Amino acid sequence: MDQLKLAALDAEDLQVVSAHVQDAVLTVGDIRFLPKEQKAVFAMNRFAWDREADKRTRQHERRRSALGVSQVRSMKSIGIKQDAKGAVLELLAVTFEEDEAPGGHLRLDFAGGGALVLAVDCIEVQLADLGAAWATPNLPSHDLD
Repeated sequence: MDQLKLAALDAEDLQVVSAHVQDAVLTVGDIRFLPKEQKAVFAMNRFAWDREADKRTRQHERRRSALGVSQVRSMKSIGIKQDAKGAVLELLAVTFEEDEAPGGHLRLDFAGGGALVLAVDCIEVQLADLGAAWATPNLPSHDLD
């Protein structure tokens, strides 16, 4: 089993992590902010962009993964109903905007305009697959208009 494990400690590393979580799906209930530990954890079903579709079946892969962010001072939700625990979110990108080096704001943007903004002391992000992959016939696509 070839499970992905990545860490990001700067903006360039974060671009790699962002590429791997693009089109991941999660529910609002899969989001945890742990203020005492200064962490945020996102359990998600990651689309395995790093794996080619099976040539015979044309099936793609998804994997259960966890995205962890450390050194989090606060987390703000934009356009996401926090009480709708079963609402499905599709992650588009994870970006960072520095304000007082090395700190800044880590932003998770979702399809439909929702976002989570995390105030962080520095970039400290981990991505890890949690188990085996499963097949999906669906290839994510986006309307670019």
